[in-house]
Amino acid sequence: MYCLRLIPGIIVAAIAAASALPASAQQTPEEWITLGRRVHGGFGTFIPVGIRIGQDAMKRLEAGPRDLAVTYFDSDKAPCACVSDGIMIATTASPGQRSLSISPQKAPEGAMAMAVIRHKRTGKSFRYTVAEKWLLQLAQWNKTLDERGRYDEVMKAEGLFDVAEEK
Repeated sequence: MYCLRLIPGIIVAAIAAASALPASAQQTPEEWITLGRRVHGGFGTFIPVGIRIGQDAMKRLEAGPRDLAVTYFDSDKAPCACVSDGIMIATTASPGQRSLSISPQKAPEGAMAMAVIRHKRTGKSFRYTVAEKWLLQLAQWNKTLDERGRYDEVMKAEGLFDVAEEK
């Protein structure tokens, strides 16, 4: 009986310890894939693109969970706003918290996606742009690789996105 009383305290301590870490430090590739599949309904290459952007923003902005606000700009060239789901799970920004929104404006010409990610407390922000030239490569990886292969290829892709500090 005594051990059962300790379990809730241990669980609370574990959750508190995990939430003190950046979201990206808490997940293995398999956990990211499971989260992406759960949130988006599948795990194509656009989800890890968003995860990678979200992880980069968390690091650059020295942010913890719920510290960031995201405005996502989609393009007519992308099949859907899948990248935003990856950003959402990496940053914990969400429409329900009113910290992630899809802009009615489109991404600029030549971009398949753009996200402006701002630290809510400091106001510092970065603009992430994924060029539409990546569409063919991402589609190819979706056709030829399993979920883990997609994750791995996106995570090591050079020049996947451009980052600029917003003034």
